[in-house]
Amino acid sequence: MPPFDGVFAAAVTPSRADAFQLDPGAALEVIDFLNAHGVRGIALFGATGEFLHFPAEERIRLAHLAIQRSQVPVLVNATHSCFEEAQKIAREAEASGAAGILLMPPYFFRYSAEDIREFLLCLRQQIRDDTRLLLYNLPAYNNEIPLEVAFELIAEGVVDGIKDSSGDWDYLTQLLAKRRKRDFALLLGNDNLFVRGFAAGADGAISGCACALPELMTALQQAVQQSREAVVRRLTARLGEFIRWIETFPGPYGIREAMAERGLTMGKRSVPLAPSTEQRLAEFRQWFREWLPGVIKESQQPLPETQLAG
Repeated sequence: MPPFDGVFAAAVTPSRADAFQLDPGAALEVIDFLNAHGVRGIALFGATGEFLHFPAEERIRLAHLAIQRSQVPVLVNATHSCFEEAQKIAREAEASGAAGILLMPPYFFRYSAEDIREFLLCLRQQIRDDTRLLLYNLPAYNNEIPLEVAFELIAEGVVDGIKDSSGDWDYLTQLLAKRRKRDFALLLGNDNLFVRGFAAGADGAISGCACALPELMTALQQAVQQSREAVVRRLTARLGEFIRWIETFPGPYGIREAMAERGLTMGKRSVPLAPSTEQRLAEFRQWFREWLPGVIKESQQPLPETQLAG
């Protein structure tokens, strides 16, 4: 099985032009785009992929098609508000050859730590022992996975690691400290901590920004690993410029607009937006068109720099 290192792109899920329904052809174009731009792997149906809008059957179908199409490992998020649906998605994804399954607690309703533990234990029992299962912590939109639950499930071998999208540095540092005592996969899920997390020893990242900017995110990760501090500072500034823009829009809308500017079909959005938001999106598109060429050039041709020790 491939290691969970490097940059995995959290893929958007394109919809049809006339209705918010999954567009498999456009989705496979996204898979091709990401394969062509050097990411370590792809994650389907995370928050960036708006998983909660799509029926389980559509998620299962696209996961199968994407796994067959992709030349890099594909992770599949099986999260659902209903256990039976999560189980179905996970089983079908493993049958299709997914490199791993991501799983949040069930969303919308609030569950106790004991309930979350039981949900995850029961899901583990429904999939093969050799299927790699990763916790997916995204408390901004869902129940947080308590650290004690994560540590217990890791220690018992129920899960193989965790994607932490909390953006909480204290939460992440406790995971890093635990990993010094027991090996498990630790993936960053919040791009605001991308550089800091990699520098502290995270294995990899599942990055929404890497969907729209795979060149930037892979170059930045490599620069961190090589301790090329001037390059890290320069590319981090670029990443910050992009994040400041996309954080002004709901969910992954900024990333979707950036993908459209790169020639990918995105289709209809899940909800209509206010005129003021549409105006900001138009301004963002103009900014992105002018900004992107320089970022790609900087990412592909980082300035020579003496590699630093330590």
